Amino acid sequence: MSGRLGKWLTMLGVGGAVSVGGPLFVMWLQPTDEELFKRYNPDLQKRSLEGRHERQQEFDDFVCKLKEYSKSDKPIWTVQAEEAEKMKQEMMRKQKQDAEAAKARMEEMRREAGLLKGGGELKSTGKTKPTDNPVA
Repeated sequence: MSGRLGKWLTMLGVGGAVSVGGPLFVMWLQPTDEELFKRYNPDLQKRSLEGRHERQQEFDDFVCKLKEYSKSDKPIWTVQAEEAEKMKQEMMRKQKQDAEAAKARMEEMRREAGLLKGGGELKSTGKTKPTDNPVA
């Protein structure tokens, strides 16, 4: 019986040493962030310091959005997909408005240049579409 007890105690001791000692050994070997930063060349250190504030701000924004999404009863990925769809639709609406504004500016410039009459008719051809204008 004492042989079995000895084996059990040995195995528990070895298991404990591996379970506790292994992670402690890795922590002792693994360099800290500051040590890694000191090993960078000066250009990388400079770029890292310049971009640090932006990365922190992006991470803070991301965490705030996750907190906002988690307030919903729906899963976070569903709320995130809905938000992405809303953003996509908003961007498409904005692009459409920008295109209409650009078209209006182009028409106004043509009118000022004398290519269009006030009613939208082309001077030279009498056509109503500005795209049919041979001058443009």
